[in-house]
Amino acid sequence: MGWLWAIIVGFVLGLLAKLILPGRQHSPLWLTTLMGMIGGIIGNAIARSIGIAETRGIDWGRHGLQLAAAVVLVFLGEMAYMSMRGRGRDRERV
Repeated sequence: MGWLWAIIVGFVLGLLAKLILPGRQHSPLWLTTLMGMIGGIIGNAIARSIGIAETRGIDWGRHGLQLAAAVVLVFLGEMAYMSMRGRGRDRERV
């Protein structure tokens, strides 16, 4: 059940990150979900390291850190995807 939640949370974080980033992103849904999952893990690690992983009520600080990490990773994943996609087109033209 833990893997299912990780995929669902990663999907939601990835989509929210895409909404926050300006412009149109071209990366596929699987990459967005993967970057969201990794962002969630990194956000949890940062929250644990600064002592806000478990608070009373809703863990807004932890969720904010997860989303921030997901935004950065979706942005980097988009850049890498477009770079690789562009190189593939250049090779075909040669």
